[in-house]
Amino acid sequence: MRKIVMILWVLPSILYSQDKIEGMIMEANSENKEIGLPGANVYWLNTSVGTVTDIDGSFDLAYQTEYKKLVISYVGFKTDTLTINEPKRVRHWLTPTDNLDAVTVTSRKQATARSYLKATNTFTVSSDELLKAACCNLSESFETNPSIDVNFADAVTGTRQIKMLGLTTPYILIATENIPSIRGASQAFGLSFIPGTWVESIQITKGAGSAVNGYESIAGQINAELVKPSTDDNFFINLYGASNERVELNTHFNTKVGKKWHAGLYLHGNSHNKSHDVNHDGFLDMPKYRQINIMNRWQYTNAEKGLVSFINLKFLNDEKQAGQLSFNPETDKLTTNAWGSEIDTRRYEVSAKFGYVNPEIPYQSIGIQGAFSNHRQDSYFGLNQYNIEHNSLYSNAIYNSIISDSRHKIKTGISYTYDHYDELIDAENLAPNYERTETSVGAFFEYNYDNLEKLNVTAGIRIDSHNLLGTFITPRIHARYTPWEKSALRASFGRGKRSANIFTENQQMFATSRTINIQSAMGNVYGLDPEIAWNYGVSFLQGFNLFGRKGDVTIDYYKTDFENQVVVDYENPLEVNFYNLKGDSYANSFQTELNYNVFEGFDLRLAYKYYEVKTQYNSGELDKPLVPKHRFFANMGYETKRRDSNQGQWKFDATFNWLSKQRFSSTAGNPINYQLPVFTPTLATLNAQITKVFSTKFEVYLGGENISNVRQSNPILAADDPFGAHFDTTFVYGPIFGSMYYAGLRFKLK
Repeated sequence: MRKIVMILWVLPSILYSQDKIEGMIMEANSENKEIGLPGANVYWLNTSVGTVTDIDGSFDLAYQTEYKKLVISYVGFKTDTLTINEPKRVRHWLTPTDNLDAVTVTSRKQATARSYLKATNTFTVSSDELLKAACCNLSESFETNPSIDVNFADAVTGTRQIKMLGLTTPYILIATENIPSIRGASQAFGLSFIPGTWVESIQITKGAGSAVNGYESIAGQINAELVKPSTDDNFFINLYGASNERVELNTHFNTKVGKKWHAGLYLHGNSHNKSHDVNHDGFLDMPKYRQINIMNRWQYTNAEKGLVSFINLKFLNDEKQAGQLSFNPETDKLTTNAWGSEIDTRRYEVSAKFGYVNPEIPYQSIGIQGAFSNHRQDSYFGLNQYNIEHNSLYSNAIYNSIISDSRHKIKTGISYTYDHYDELIDAENLAPNYERTETSVGAFFEYNYDNLEKLNVTAGIRIDSHNLLGTFITPRIHARYTPWEKSALRASFGRGKRSANIFTENQQMFATSRTINIQSAMGNVYGLDPEIAWNYGVSFLQGFNLFGRKGDVTIDYYKTDFENQVVVDYENPLEVNFYNLKGDSYANSFQTELNYNVFEGFDLRLAYKYYEVKTQYNSGELDKPLVPKHRFFANMGYETKRRDSNQGQWKFDATFNWLSKQRFSSTAGNPINYQLPVFTPTLATLNAQITKVFSTKFEVYLGGENISNVRQSNPILAADDPFGAHFDTTFVYGPIFGSMYYAGLRFKLK
């Protein structure tokens, strides 16, 4: 194992490489602000060597001594040609054309951008897109994105869970600045621990992800990039209030400390103390809660020496109370006086990133990442008690270089993870304590071939030695082929492996009267074997111009096939059973999406999605419960034209979702009054928001969620007998509270 790690680490440093240039292309403006131009063409004169700038206008491009003239072009702007005599960083502003005889084409920064050049099926969601839903945390950041499904996990805790390719959060690698963050003990509630205003952009990759980020990803990867102290506003405040009496405060303070250091203090607080019971079942429709979330972020930049680093210190305290309206924690906790639940979470986290780019050889770079967290949750659900403490350590070292020229890129490195879990459970039929330690040492190598015009292939492989899962290999391959202009045909496949944290990932089961059974197979984690799955996918992206307006169409199909899965079986209404897969389990996902700029300022996004998610249960092969086979999505956004930064602007956004019927897990064994139909009704919801921008410093917004006031009338089974055998809060397929309206303001100082 040591020899393999050393070979993968040393190999790139002995390979012959060649120079490149990098830089940023921006839009010229009177204030000389850095407004990046996404999609600008950058190429060497009289060659086929070129590239396209990404969402923030940055690029890198192969360089040879015979290349002298760099051409930069963008529709609606003057084309410039720069003389380049040596590898260097290029920062250039393009000027809008002033030719009165020409057709003037204006562009806006794209809120969501797809790359035509990357091998992976990745799209970037910018902060502008996140503001469309006034998102308050990461779990609420995907309402305007058709690739991610958002639903409630149960009827009492208010927990939102997301799905990609028909699979839930545990099968998605969720990272913060490429450091895995929503995992282990934070799996159930961790998405609500990242405030939306802290997020600069989100990168979503469908299918098998990169081998660099780990072996656990199966359905895809979501990476949240946080705002940078050096580029964020010096002062920012966001106040939010909703008709359900939810209030939130987000504020940022950033300052420069010396010549090379920037520091930021980010504060988030939310509170909801109102009792709501719209459906009159005696239970709170949404929990009471309060959260304090603090991050201290430091950034060091030394461009002359090629150094950049970030240090993050975080603290979180999150408290939730749910259950019957009559429940009083001081007198009723863990008694049959009234059914109630409290979930108290305290989390400490420190993370650091260090990057070095060789100023003399700019294609060579080293990145080191590290994070430690202590996560403690104390909770109970009725008479069931569940506590967990999770200490986690993550480290990753990455070396980047090229072979011969920048068409041949490589990444290699090593990683180490440590996780210690201590779980205390007071529930019928379970042992009182589950404790384990997981350690893993891994090495990876990834090769990327990119000739820009036609072909881009990324092939990665990693080998990991895990104290409980053994030694195993994880391959990942992505390819992009361009058959004609403005097109991208992609294919990918890869393998993922993970240990299932069956209690923390399925905490909603504690809010039932079901008996929890683990059918042990003598595996190393809860007596169960690790989950292993292969993911295969193809996608096609085609850009077009129709009636002088830009648009694109995407079609993709992905299949996830499990070699082994820890099956979570709710088909007996009195039990939840965990066991290793005996037979087939797979998820097929088909999606087609249209994005079109109908007229100036008006964007339309339409999508249709089809799921087939089946698992072999003890009772037979069945559709996975509460997964709609069909979904239709529509989003419309309009912005009025703005001549300068001092002029006001209006923004309008609306999102429509329609879901087909979903299968309930079986309730046939219950008394007739506690039985549910086989399928749910269809469901349609409408969200909308209006924003008035008064200036670059101040704006207000007003919006509504579930404006159509759709409600699931009886989300809790046997709500009239919460300590009886048939009580169950997991049959949630739609909104419980009904319509909700909100208002807020944002103020910032540069």
